Amino acid sequence: MSDAALIDRFLEMMAAERGASRNTLAAYRRDLVQAAEWVRGPLAGADAAALRGLMAEYRTLAASSAARKLSALRQFFAFLLDEGERVDNPALDIARPATRRPLPRILTHDNVDRLFAQAGEEADGAAPPASAVRMLLLLELLYGSGLRASELVSLPRRAVAGGRDYLIVRGKGDKDRLVPLSARAGAALDRWLPLVAEGSPWLFPSGKAHLSRVRLFQMLRELAARAGVDPAAVSPHVLRHAFATHLLEGGADLRALQLMLGHADIATTEIYTHVDSRRLVELVNRRHPLARIDE
Repeated sequence: MSDAALIDRFLEMMAAERGASRNTLAAYRRDLVQAAEWVRGPLAGADAAALRGLMAEYRTLAASSAARKLSALRQFFAFLLDEGERVDNPALDIARPATRRPLPRILTHDNVDRLFAQAGEEADGAAPPASAVRMLLLLELLYGSGLRASELVSLPRRAVAGGRDYLIVRGKGDKDRLVPLSARAGAALDRWLPLVAEGSPWLFPSGKAHLSRVRLFQMLRELAARAGVDPAAVSPHVLRHAFATHLLEGGADLRALQLMLGHADIATTEIYTHVDSRRLVELVNRRHPLARIDE
């Protein structure tokens, strides 16, 4: 069977059995087609030496990109092994490129308090500007629910579920998840909904579509400047990081945080544990049985 046919079968399996997203499938197809062209022979028959040569060609790429390409090869050959097309997986002998996930930037509690104080003041009063009420709700959902910028701006009006307890959020891979809606966010939502244009399918409409991520980014930095916070330190993603970090500091369960953030792999969520090292040391010193020996 040709490489093209085997790649098609592999991608069908990834979609059907593992629920791979369209973007993931497209990336794997590019990686495997590129690999097949490089080995100058049937990719399905390549040995470990050929794959090492291929990975050597990728040494100029970012480690994360090379690691993804190796992952595609490993899963492809694992599929061939399961299907009886091979008796081994030569990609398992290839060392994974060393990757280092950058630590997320976070905001201090004081900076977050300043942002909310400024947004709350601007949205206060009997008839505040609609833009101020919108900004307050956007801030509540970024920091209070940890939404990605793309998820937030594209929220449909019908996303509110369970009265005012949850939002139904469509995240990466077109997968829906339930995100808790805080009482504060619910109150801001109640103030915002009457101001949304009739007939709009979006929670945050803008023109003929919804608010853009670029505009959200600009609005946050403008708010930060008015609040006396360095605008360069504020972005939707930084607020999402602050949500995760501050929840962990408060004792949140890592698995629950994974579900709220919409991470497919808990290893992605574990990046946030670095900021909590001091609290963990204090916890061990206070709660571990050895800590009571000298008492």
